[in-house]
Amino acid sequence: MNTLRFPLSAALLVLLTFSLSSCDAIGTIFKAGAWTGLIGVFLLVLLLWFIVRKMRG
Repeated sequence: MNTLRFPLSAALLVLLTFSLSSCDAIGTIFKAGAWTGLIGVFLLVLLLWFIVRKMRG
């Protein structure tokens, strides 16, 4: 059983290496992170504006 495990794992690793494009994956992660950051900053500024407006009357 152990003699079959290594070649099978190596073949799976090679298949994943050729089938997944790491540049696309990383680009998608950074794009999602950038949009999440922009939305978060916008919501934070909106919240601060709301608090300051309530404090001033």
